[in-house]
Amino acid sequence: MPTEIHPTAIMAPGAVIGENCVIGPYCVIGEHVRLGAGTRLQSHVVVDGHTTLGENCNLFPFACIGKQTQDLKYKGGVSFVEIGAGTTLREYVTVNSATAEGGRTILGSNCHILAYSHIAHECVLGNNVIMSNGTNLAGHVTVGDRVVFGGMGGVHQFVRIGPLVMVSAMAKVVQDVVPFCLVDGNPAVPVTVNKIGLERSGRSPETIQAITKAFKLLFRSNLTLDAAVVQIRQQCGDVEEIRLFIQFATSSERGLARPKAGE
Repeated sequence: MPTEIHPTAIMAPGAVIGENCVIGPYCVIGEHVRLGAGTRLQSHVVVDGHTTLGENCNLFPFACIGKQTQDLKYKGGVSFVEIGAGTTLREYVTVNSATAEGGRTILGSNCHILAYSHIAHECVLGNNVIMSNGTNLAGHVTVGDRVVFGGMGGVHQFVRIGPLVMVSAMAKVVQDVVPFCLVDGNPAVPVTVNKIGLERSGRSPETIQAITKAFKLLFRSNLTLDAAVVQIRQQCGDVEEIRLFIQFATSSERGLARPKAGE
């Protein structure tokens, strides 16, 4: 079907609209915007700045994408927002452009960003990320593939969250979160392995068992990080998930979110 543009929509000259797009009532599209084929802007959606959306994205009413960063250090210049194919942005979602000249705020493919969530400048999200209502990411946050956020949570700037993490509702994340775990609390700390997420992703029982052992060695054995890594390498096998777990844990700059002694 041909692209449909409602007569009340405002589209700047220079915007590139793919085939089979739907631009609903009162949408506003800036001159440097590119929309992939099949993307739908339902109504009252604003897409501005140097923003690119992949194919078959779905933006719900009052989403605002690509506007200037809220960072007070912004001195002008061109920066970008890139959103992968099949991503859904629900009502009142905001995704800001980057602060640095040439910088990028990036969302992967098939993400579901639910109502009133905010993604700040220079955030990088992987694929299949779910952010439940009212989740807020500060600047420079990195989120791995298949991370799920419960509603109303917040993540401190520069925090990294590994793949297949489950962040509980109303959690306050202030340090890096290793892959494959569930975190909860204020501040949020790892509670257990995200077994359900691992099973849904197709990981084998043997791999899940190895991840569980690595989790216990790191967080339940009263070992230093270096000592825990030695034991993980010796006891948990040379599988991709364990290598990723170790690499993530040993490359943290903010420090790892860890339970307090005795928890």
